[in-house]
Amino acid sequence: MTGKRALALMIGITTGALAPASARADTVTDWNDYASTAIVATASQPPPAAVLSFAMVQGAVYDAVEGISRDHRTYLAEPPGARRSDSKDAAAATAAFRVLVGLFPVQTATLQARYDASLATVPDGPAKPRGVADGESAAATMLAARANDGRFGPFTAPVGTAPGQYRPTPPLFAPDPAPWVGNVRPFLVPDVALLRTAPPNPLTSRAYARDFNEIKAVGALHSTVRTPDQTDAAIFWQDHAFALWNRIFRTLAASLSLDDNARLFAMTNLAAADAAIGCWNNKYRWNAWRPITAIREADADGNPLTVADPVWTPLFDPATPVASPPALVTPPFPEYPSGHNCAAGAIVRTLQYFFGTDRVGFTVKSNKSGTTRTFPRLSDALIENINARVWAGIHFRTADLAGARLGQKVANYLQHQLEPIRRSPQ
Repeated sequence: MTGKRALALMIGITTGALAPASARADTVTDWNDYASTAIVATASQPPPAAVLSFAMVQGAVYDAVEGISRDHRTYLAEPPGARRSDSKDAAAATAAFRVLVGLFPVQTATLQARYDASLATVPDGPAKPRGVADGESAAATMLAARANDGRFGPFTAPVGTAPGQYRPTPPLFAPDPAPWVGNVRPFLVPDVALLRTAPPNPLTSRAYARDFNEIKAVGALHSTVRTPDQTDAAIFWQDHAFALWNRIFRTLAASLSLDDNARLFAMTNLAAADAAIGCWNNKYRWNAWRPITAIREADADGNPLTVADPVWTPLFDPATPVASPPALVTPPFPEYPSGHNCAAGAIVRTLQYFFGTDRVGFTVKSNKSGTTRTFPRLSDALIENINARVWAGIHFRTADLAGARLGQKVANYLQHQLEPIRRSPQ
């Protein structure tokens, strides 16, 4: 997106999205909303699994639409026989519907009703069935490409006993609901090993003590240094990460064309999916303990600059009020790197590439906090995400920064994919 059109879109988003947006829906944004309901609300997939489903849906929608437009490179393949005159609305709806049914066959009846209603809005004529065929092809290609990719594969999460090693955390001592995510084949990055992070800070280092003492003070349940706004931000970002981010994308999409929306949703969700894969692969490589364990067991860490508090409790505790269930707890998987910030790093950098600027503002409501927050720039959301996990008492700052860097590395791979097709002058 370049030139005067990009500038007009950027100005419209920057000025308009700072107030609650009345988003202009199209077939792509409608089916992103339906996908969010199917993946998050109905199937209850946890964030690192949900984003893989979002990536499959949005990647197929993009290929269906772009196969007709032929302005940018497709993600997997152009639907064979697609023509510029084919219905993009029929193609987008069909691609999303078929991938969702492939992922969640028990939801077929609900999804079929939405699909029938969606197709009913497409004018009859030869463009409609051709668009349906394009969408069918894109969905079948996606489902075939992601068959046997490692999703839901067997994985035994290690449980540590030594200082620094992760072990389940109170009060639930729950297992990771999706420990297999790190073994899934990436969508964009050639090999997950390319996303390897540096190790966490050594327990005896000053850097570790600095992180430790920061979160011990500001992340405590009854912290005297955390402000009310910081408390709100921490809870705000604990909404289901990809339901929240896709709501943000739908807000940003209000000023865009159907073609641009298809590319926006594909780019962001594909990048976030690889960020989740890389993040979980690193989590179980380093298997680092959470702050609640680190602070309660600091007598064993060998660092003279840390002091144990055997009853320390983070803000993320069932005692903290929230607007919607479930209650807040420390997430049930290793601490390093931060999953939310792997995603946020990938998404923010991808949005900056897409719009060609950081000066894109938005306002969005969180179902977890019940509050609305405004971000004048894309990077403001990433900065707050990094801080929020410290304020929540669940991530050392180094884990947040490492996660953001991992996500940005994924986005850098995406920068040279889904590019405009440059044609020779006639």
